[in-house]
Amino acid sequence: MARVNGGRRGSTTVAAVFLLPAVLLLGALVVYPIGYSLQRSFFDRSGGVFVGLDNYLALVTDESLRTAVRNNLVWLVVAPAVATALGLVFAVLTERVRWGTAFKLVVFMPMAISMLAAGIIFRLVYEQDPDRGIANAVWVGVHDTFAEASVFPRARPLPVHPLEAAGGGAYVTKDPVRAGVPVLLPLVGVAPGRMPEEARPARAPAAGGGGPAADRVTGTAWLDFTRGGGGRPNRVDPAEKGLAGLRIEAVRDGKVVATATAGADGTFELPADRADGAVLRLPADNFREQYNGVEWLGPSLVTPAVIGAYVWMWAGFAMVLIGAGLAAVPRELLEAARVDGANEWQVFRRITVPLLAPVLGVVLVTLMINVLKIFDLVFVIAPGSAQDDANVLALQLYRSSFGTDADLGVGSAIAVVLLLLVLPVMVLNIRRMRREARR
Repeated sequence: MARVNGGRRGSTTVAAVFLLPAVLLLGALVVYPIGYSLQRSFFDRSGGVFVGLDNYLALVTDESLRTAVRNNLVWLVVAPAVATALGLVFAVLTERVRWGTAFKLVVFMPMAISMLAAGIIFRLVYEQDPDRGIANAVWVGVHDTFAEASVFPRARPLPVHPLEAAGGGAYVTKDPVRAGVPVLLPLVGVAPGRMPEEARPARAPAAGGGGPAADRVTGTAWLDFTRGGGGRPNRVDPAEKGLAGLRIEAVRDGKVVATATAGADGTFELPADRADGAVLRLPADNFREQYNGVEWLGPSLVTPAVIGAYVWMWAGFAMVLIGAGLAAVPRELLEAARVDGANEWQVFRRITVPLLAPVLGVVLVTLMINVLKIFDLVFVIAPGSAQDDANVLALQLYRSSFGTDADLGVGSAIAVVLLLLVLPVMVLNIRRMRREARR
């Protein structure tokens, strides 16, 4: 008995010796920081005055802190659920295709990219300028397919030109037009480099009299601007180009009686029997601002945009874990359900998903813990003007602790709150793992 007890004491001593470095390291890197943060959260900015729960009350009274808490709840609900759902869909759909492995590799590849690099990538993806941001390039392309873009945004007449504003962004001629009398429609406000590619040097309209233009209304619409100077207003100078594609309407008694489109050299013509005595109108569609897409990083969409970047990164992680669980699902159960007449949706909903419930739980809980610590993506993607709207607790922890107006008391309180939010999820995950081990 003495030998047995001595052997146990010796084994315990050896175990303690081997565990001591890990315990010391755990205490120095985990236990001490947690304890110090908890203590510091009860003191003011300087750390010398005890303020009790004031730093915690600031989380619900300060507007930026309330926004951070609200955004964290959105992240907690949306991001893990969407990433898990996409991972499930990808894992199921790629199970039977030959190129499934290649697809999984592509979907999982973003996991090899750091959060910082992913943030830089999506900062460019969400760029407002469609020429730089791919998201708006696609959006604008789809929009312009169904809604024609304006020809000359911001084009306008000068006071010396024979045009005046007609309301709603349109312009009309100051006087009615007459057949055989050339009509001049000069405009400015278009950068020469943004003129249509088909635009050619403007050509003055043919005079009427007894010529062939006597039975119609002719005119020229052109950019009344000579690069480098030297041109004269209301005169078609050799270096000035026609406003190719400009739409012109003849209006009489408030009704459009004829329409025309300026050619490459800016010339146009209208039938005299309808346009003679009418005023010419340049409709507002010629001048409205071109559609520049969605402000993805504006105050209202910045949080969904950042969540989209997160899902792009972590859907592959969910897909791989769910795919591993799917490989362990007994195939005879699926085949038996199909033999009994179940369609694929019923097999998926009633057989596959219930059998994958433990794996889905692991993925969901892991992502929930992960999003509570999200910082890099929000910090990099959200511009300074929208960072308050995209604020989350981890980012606010950084700003409160190390910003220009640092308050380590509030920062420590946020750290404690984050720990308290993570603890229930961790306890739930541990209990689930123990139940699985007992089966």
